[in-house]
Amino acid sequence: MPMRNVYIIADNIFSPLGKNTKANMDALLEGRSGIQKHSPGISPEPFYASLFSPPDKKADHALTAFERIVFDSAAEAIKTAGINPASPKTGFILSSTKGNIQLIEELSGEQLPGSPVSLHVSAGTVAKKLGFGNEPLVVSHACISGLLAMITGMRLIQSGVYEQLVVTGADLITEFIYSGFRSFQAISPGSCKPFDATRDGISLGEAAATVVLSSEKKPGAIQISGGSVSNDANHISGPSRTGEELWLAISRALKQANKNPGDIDFISAHGTATRYNDEMEAKAIHLSSMEKIPVNSLKGYYGHTLGAAGILESIVTIHSMKKNIIIPTMGFSVPGTERAVNVVRELQQVNQRSCLKTASGFGGCNAAAVFEKTDI
Repeated sequence: MPMRNVYIIADNIFSPLGKNTKANMDALLEGRSGIQKHSPGISPEPFYASLFSPPDKKADHALTAFERIVFDSAAEAIKTAGINPASPKTGFILSSTKGNIQLIEELSGEQLPGSPVSLHVSAGTVAKKLGFGNEPLVVSHACISGLLAMITGMRLIQSGVYEQLVVTGADLITEFIYSGFRSFQAISPGSCKPFDATRDGISLGEAAATVVLSSEKKPGAIQISGGSVSNDANHISGPSRTGEELWLAISRALKQANKNPGDIDFISAHGTATRYNDEMEAKAIHLSSMEKIPVNSLKGYYGHTLGAAGILESIVTIHSMKKNIIIPTMGFSVPGTERAVNVVRELQQVNQRSCLKTASGFGGCNAAAVFEKTDI
């Protein structure tokens, strides 16, 4: 039996830049960033991040603030796709790095956290409210979580387990999360500058993003035609110094998609704006013989949205493909990697047929996926 094709038939981005994908794309085209200076709170000093306003992450009696943004994003995408969540061939995947971690911060004394802190409990709560009949799946694998969830969904549909999958990634920035990155001295004192010579760390961001994957092609759908993951086992937080392992994920994704490096028209990089991540990605792009292909990072608009990043940035990529544009890399001015790559500085009109999305994360994990136009 031939392997099934997998298509992205609907999506939603719920972020500080807008509550749907169109609003987000409009903001990007206008050059607006969600990153702003915030007063001390989760940080002991003023800090820069892309955060929701309080009404957008308000909990209710049934859902926590985290679960609410997951629900809102997924519900909008399901409505757009016109699918039935209760179908036995429809599944739900939740991607997150920390989920309801804020519930631990709210405890006092020696209290133990309740079950909602567990990601599978959150996934079950949201899935039930959305009307899913199948037990949901959880993907939590550092900062490749979102892209890995999409690759996992692709494989489940290809194998015939599901015909449709709703994949949602989300994270909210809490004191716990901020202090963790701060302890690594990985937070930029201003807005992040991916791939720039003066880059000095990440900006964090909040978001929820959803794609609906299907074995059934719809007009205008983008195919996810290849995906792979790897691990460099270099360090708990520091990436590979050679880029070979990300190159391995890229090469395997291309092979599955039956593409050569020269077939790729655009690369949506992870581009966190830390010294080591951007250096590693540039080396991996060179090892892949793709150094002349246009590259961008969206972190200057959204910050690093953790479990949402891979999905959110994939959605922007597929809508950029449909419009034949490449969003510029906000914060980039002077090339700052040892191996030069073609970082996009201004909005470009580029005819696109196939694009590559990459992601990397703590623990040495890497992921790559290939997206392809089907209506040409």
